[in-house]
Amino acid sequence: MKKTNELEYYEKRKNWSFDKYGIESEYLTDWDLYELLKKVSNENSRILDLGTAGGENVLKNFPDCKEILGTDLSPNMIETAYKNLEESGRKNIHFKVMDNLKMDVPDNYFDVVVARHTVTDPKQIYKCLKTGGYLLIRGVDKADCLNLKLIFGRGQGVSDKEPISIIDYKNVINAGFKDAELVPIHVREYFSDEEKFKEFLKDVPIIDDFSEEGMTHRKVQFDGHDNELLDKYIKENTHNGKTLLLRRYYGISARK
Repeated sequence: MKKTNELEYYEKRKNWSFDKYGIESEYLTDWDLYELLKKVSNENSRILDLGTAGGENVLKNFPDCKEILGTDLSPNMIETAYKNLEESGRKNIHFKVMDNLKMDVPDNYFDVVVARHTVTDPKQIYKCLKTGGYLLIRGVDKADCLNLKLIFGRGQGVSDKEPISIIDYKNVINAGFKDAELVPIHVREYFSDEEKFKEFLKDVPIIDDFSEEGMTHRKVQFDGHDNELLDKYIKENTHNGKTLLLRRYYGISARK
């Protein structure tokens, strides 16, 4: 169910980017996926990016190296990624449609695998990594936007007994990885435009009924009552013209 909904969601958003919301981020945790990626890779590295979407993060933030492959479940997203690649002028980067749970890549081939905000199977990732290779995961945790979810009485993963960060961490260890670390990432995100903030919440599944454990997802449409709750949140969390959203991500690093 989750995979089907995820595909439909991103197929409709092939030209979608977080840049349009004008978000100003303040990181409270010293864990940066791209800085860590630079530390564990070099000019001879082969890097696999799972859930690459339109490839924007690969093109902007990934280091120059021997080879980068970005994969996504959505054909529309991969089409967008190739358009972005052509405009960027970067070399040694390729994209392909692939299901993260049915990985179609060579064994013992990549030096680093990166997965951002996407479902993963660490056992399959383990197989495609070289010995000594690294896995870097960044995801959205159960406590993400918790103050907002409490107002609405629902939200992504909020009813799950075990946070997805713990589930992912256990799966990484059980797959055989070493030196696995799990880090909670706290971020303050500020929106200077109330309408963009509302648009953001309608575009992303933060306050949808969405379960990470059961892999189920039911889109909740905004109605009159939802709009009242949203206005209440904005009133209580807007200071100096900026609306605050407290984000809670998680980072996992591990080595084969």
